[in-house]
Amino acid sequence: MNTLTRRGVLQTAAAAGLLATAPAALSACAMGGGDGDTKTEQGDKTNVNPLGVKDDAPLEVVIFNGGFGEDYAKAHEAMYKEKYPKAEIKHSATQEISKTLQPRFVDGSPPDMVNNSGSAQIDFNGLVSQNALTDLAPLLDAPSLDVAGKTVRQTLLPGSLLPGTYDGKVFSLNYAYTAYGVWYDEKLLADKGWQYPKTWDEMIALCKTIKAAGIAPWTYQGKHPRYMSWLILSAAAKMAGPDVLLAIDNLEPNAWKHEAIKAAAEAYSQLAVDGYILPGSEGLDHIQSQTEWSLGKAVFISCGSWLESEQKKVTPPAFRMAVAPTPSLSSGDKLPFEALRGTAGEPYIVPAKAKNANGGMELMRIMLSKKGAADFTRKTSSLTCVAGAEEGVELPPGLTSVTKALKASGDKGFNWVYNSFYRRLERNLVDAACGDLFTKRINAAQFVEACQKGADEIAKDTSITKYKRS
Repeated sequence: MNTLTRRGVLQTAAAAGLLATAPAALSACAMGGGDGDTKTEQGDKTNVNPLGVKDDAPLEVVIFNGGFGEDYAKAHEAMYKEKYPKAEIKHSATQEISKTLQPRFVDGSPPDMVNNSGSAQIDFNGLVSQNALTDLAPLLDAPSLDVAGKTVRQTLLPGSLLPGTYDGKVFSLNYAYTAYGVWYDEKLLADKGWQYPKTWDEMIALCKTIKAAGIAPWTYQGKHPRYMSWLILSAAAKMAGPDVLLAIDNLEPNAWKHEAIKAAAEAYSQLAVDGYILPGSEGLDHIQSQTEWSLGKAVFISCGSWLESEQKKVTPPAFRMAVAPTPSLSSGDKLPFEALRGTAGEPYIVPAKAKNANGGMELMRIMLSKKGAADFTRKTSSLTCVAGAEEGVELPPGLTSVTKALKASGDKGFNWVYNSFYRRLERNLVDAACGDLFTKRINAAQFVEACQKGADEIAKDTSITKYKRS
């Protein structure tokens, strides 16, 4: 995946609706107190040091240095240092998480908290099946740092914990709340008098108009073609209902061969067949294709809401980034046009053999405070899984669009988690099938066959631990 989260949530993303109904009041909270003796102004003694952090224990943190950068993490660490001034914090950032840290997991000397993200992340299935991660229940059941009367768990958007949950236990904190959909320049459409299409027939009609105007209707992350699978699965879920996704997550026989998935694959492959994709897109990586898009070479692209942060250095000032749901495939779709894929991503973990696991969870508790979450949003232009933490923060155009889209989606949101359970299935097998589909080497029927074959390989592999969600 790309730098960020990519990093499933809800069968129901009620999360979307809660962006407007997050906890209303913040409790005043003093962050100081090196020995953990600080109390809130309300005198809440339960919030002193609920995780039993040793105030002088060193803390080592490793961050994935991707689209979010590392400044937000340094700010969270500064908040930790303010609370525990005797603690020495070792901070490092890398794009090679697996290469850097896999040997340390093997020899029993991992860091205390890791942002296990990016294309080179350590496989979660392997970490969980090897009992290499700390159960985050103590963190989630601890009181929120600055939301009075709430545990950390109670401050989170619904469904936020699902991507990191394995057999009922939460082993990773997925922090950035991401909306996935079709991205475009709101200003360009307005200037041209074009309306974002709500149906697939309208999309194809608009693509004809766009191409006639001398602009490519679409581009995609050619070296990571799985980005287009997100649109196919989203369109299929809206057409047939979220149970289509549940069957895929649970490796059910012939789940990928569902008629809705085939119909969605046929629709999106039409973009390639009819020449509506920017020539050369198949050779571009995510940054290159997104840069071509942000420079106006193409109108639409599939991505998650980390896109705005990732492209901020090259996006023209007048560009008004916006996201929209996938167009409805038929008039009989079970979910409305507004239904949007939403999920928490960008996973953070505390290794089971960390020397200061309690400190690692305390750093997460700081991240999950409203203060910490709001600071993250300011620095990265990304929402977090903390309900309402974006309130009062001035948002850029893309993120403003995300909040509107999530609210419109309401309780009709959806997601899948097969990519968390079985990373190889998405990153290798589905990715390859998408690459063939959008270069016209295979058709939609062959695409679903290839994806199902990949899923069957995972299902039959006894070396891979299997997980179920309901």
